[in-house]
Amino acid sequence: MRDGDRGEWTLSHRVLYDLGFFGHYLHVHAGGRSGKQHILTKLDMAGGHLSQRELQERSHISSAALSEVLCKLDAEGLVSRTRSEEDRRQMDIALTESGTEQATKWKRELEAFEVECLSCLSDEEQGQLLSMLDRLVDHWNGLDGKEALA
Repeated sequence: MRDGDRGEWTLSHRVLYDLGFFGHYLHVHAGGRSGKQHILTKLDMAGGHLSQRELQERSHISSAALSEVLCKLDAEGLVSRTRSEEDRRQMDIALTESGTEQATKWKRELEAFEVECLSCLSDEEQGQLLSMLDRLVDHWNGLDGKEALA
């Protein structure tokens, strides 16, 4: 359906369409879940150092995607990768000084973005929206096991 046909959509369809728009908007404007910003901020929140395995588990992305992002970050001098002393099969990932500065910058930008995105809602409205979204998350998590969505 074209956007011009939105008046003919069911209420459920319009809500789900808008949720999809919000997901896309956040991915594009807030760095997504697998980009350089996300990986640097995950490392920064962990004190600047994690094993590649731990970073992958905390980031919820594939090992191939993480390796690709880490190669880019390494090439830009934002992280260093070294073999783990405890397990030579593992890589230790650490923020460089530049990486820490960039992570701090991106966190500030993200915080400003989050405030601006919701500035059209009062604190009370944001709380109401959060409550409704939490209910949807709980409901959708319950749907994962049902065949209807398979």
